[in-house]
Amino acid sequence: MKKVTGIGGILFKCKDPKKMTAWYEKNLGLTTNPYGATFEWYEAADNTKKGQTQWTPFSETSKYFETDFMINYRVDNLEALVEELKENGVTIVDAIETVDFGKFVHILDAEGNKVQLWEPIDA
Repeated sequence: MKKVTGIGGILFKCKDPKKMTAWYEKNLGLTTNPYGATFEWYEAADNTKKGQTQWTPFSETSKYFETDFMINYRVDNLEALVEELKENGVTIVDAIETVDFGKFVHILDAEGNKVQLWEPIDA
């Protein structure tokens, strides 16, 4: 089973997410949306399969993650991976959540860092 297939997103805290998004749009040319910016790419193994990586600034007071940043990893089969992680003694922070663009769950790595796993529904 494939596990992590790529970086799904870079999430970070800042004092003013709207100002930060506008700065990156103006100065570095990011095409932004309400969630930050989305980078589209094609998989090397199948160049017809499009993927995306999300860049998102959060308020510094956000409780979505406790550290200054969180990495989101793209995965193929979230349910099967969560079962394997449980068997390996990995801490699963929450239940799998399904939204319009995929499934998410949070785990803790070996040093207690919160990591987000995402099984995307790519357009």
